[in-house]
Amino acid sequence: MKITAAVSRANQDAPSLETLELEAPRAGEMLVRIVAVGICHTDVHEHPGRHAPHPIVLGHEGAGVVEALGEGVRGFAVGDHVILSGSSCGACPSCLAGRPTYCDLAMPLSFGGKRLDGSVALSCGEERIHSHFFGQSSFATHAIVPERTAVKVDKDLPLEKLAPLGCGVITGAGGVIEALKVKAGDTIAVLGVGGVGLSAIMAARLVGARRIVAVDINRARLDLALELGATDVVAADEPDVAQKIRAVTGRGVDYTFNTTTVPAVHTIALEALAMNGTAGFVAAPRGEWAPAMFPMLAGGRQLRGILGGDANPRTFLPMLIDQWRQGRFPFDRLIETYSFEEIGKAFHDCEAGTVIKPVLKVGDAA
Repeated sequence: MKITAAVSRANQDAPSLETLELEAPRAGEMLVRIVAVGICHTDVHEHPGRHAPHPIVLGHEGAGVVEALGEGVRGFAVGDHVILSGSSCGACPSCLAGRPTYCDLAMPLSFGGKRLDGSVALSCGEERIHSHFFGQSSFATHAIVPERTAVKVDKDLPLEKLAPLGCGVITGAGGVIEALKVKAGDTIAVLGVGGVGLSAIMAARLVGARRIVAVDINRARLDLALELGATDVVAADEPDVAQKIRAVTGRGVDYTFNTTTVPAVHTIALEALAMNGTAGFVAAPRGEWAPAMFPMLAGGRQLRGILGGDANPRTFLPMLIDQWRQGRFPFDRLIETYSFEEIGKAFHDCEAGTVIKPVLKVGDAA
């Protein structure tokens, strides 16, 4: 079938809309008509081709309606509404333990731009277009999706609001609840309060953290962080950030959650910890950086990498949706919507930081 998709090619500022051919779903796959898709910083970073091959259709926060089932698909029917998250093999020890973000094949399934057998689902004439980005490639009117990538949701839910749950929101909320296991009475500092960081703050409030410190250079985002659950804020462009975080409790915080790639912020995340504290991070530092090992040893501190919030989308996302329905997890306040044709503007706004979570409205749910 012919579809419209936003293709990332070399030397382009943003993906551009093209007419492509999409093949039918194979065994274990579904055809999903995309209603909405969030733009994540991973999409922005991958557009130039850092890890994934060109040309490629990116997009990994999709939401839509199932239109066709490949052989062997179970648990879904045509007409089901779904949100899409990362892809996984379903057979490795991590997948069998309910930790699909650490699938043994996570990297080729997410960034390879093709199925494991080397085939792609997209083409433009004789040109192969790489597909299956995070099991989705959902910057498109339709996507071929492995069954494990989809999570069924109630049809009365607004898909344009649910789209960001599949990556940015699950990474922040899952990082706090599943990876760090923050509990009532604990203290945490969140460094960088974009979509992932603000999701972490809402999750920390949800579990009853006693002090929640938001750290950023953007004062408007710090104000929003206070509205969404932060108890304290620290401006990241002022001196002695680590000491100011420590002063909130008098001894440092139990956890830090770092969403940035700035080496100096990774240092702050360790320095702000109390004894036996854990520094969680979801993005690697860009540039030279090494942790101070003796303070980690002497303080019993840990450095903890987190992918996808350590969360199983099939169970974690329905829980977040329930909390949102109850008014306890207002992630929709992060969203600003754009038409699919405005993808260039949405990419620019995301990169410039003028919007927290851009969502492209691609089609209608009906």
